[in-house]
Amino acid sequence: MFQPFLQHLEKELFSRFDLSSRPIDPELEFQISQRGKNPAMIESWCYQCPQFRKIRYTYINAGETAQIFNSVLYPSYEYDLPLLGVDLLAFGKKKILVVLDFQPLFRDEDYLEKYIEPIAPIRAKYNEMAQDLEMKFYDANQYFSPYLLFAKTDAETVVNRLFPAYQEYLQLYWQLLEQAEPKTDSASIERITKAQKDYDQYSAERDPASGLFRSYFGSEWAEEFVHNFLFEDSVPVAVK
Repeated sequence: MFQPFLQHLEKELFSRFDLSSRPIDPELEFQISQRGKNPAMIESWCYQCPQFRKIRYTYINAGETAQIFNSVLYPSYEYDLPLLGVDLLAFGKKKILVVLDFQPLFRDEDYLEKYIEPIAPIRAKYNEMAQDLEMKFYDANQYFSPYLLFAKTDAETVVNRLFPAYQEYLQLYWQLLEQAEPKTDSASIERITKAQKDYDQYSAERDPASGLFRSYFGSEWAEEFVHNFLFEDSVPVAVK
């Protein structure tokens, strides 16, 4: 269901940036599980370039049981841009949850005006996918913008509404990146670095997908995947 989203992202990335592969542990890069009703395959990709220190995306294909596409783009520490976060989950054709957002690193007014307010006109076009759903695992005021797309939807809407919205969000993100001035002072770079590391820690502790990973691939693998790939700057809580 979400392969077109992955393919579009790849096409955009490879046409715009000089990407080089970031190594992934082979055990984490690809796995097949026979535990569920249908075999589940998980595959991940990771790249970097001068503008992005980490571009990661993952696809889970468990046939009709589950289709999941997840991606986060981490700008290089010289850029204070929000992270670009995509989370698309389908459990059968009727249980579909989508999340798409520019995830702000800071909450000060100038920052939000510069990077978040430009999303408003696009979000207004796709208002039906901005549902007031409860965030069970996250604080909506931390690392989420007021213009995120967050909806329970159906397969037809994914094709006809979500995909064009996704394309427009990506286009705007590239524009903001082109306009962004890289920071050169150490204080700003340290602030951005800390904010991105804090994001990883916050996300690793709350990501509900951990349970899904455990169910398909076991607890040990799930722990490695979360802390050594998805959110590699996080520290397991017990260790911390």
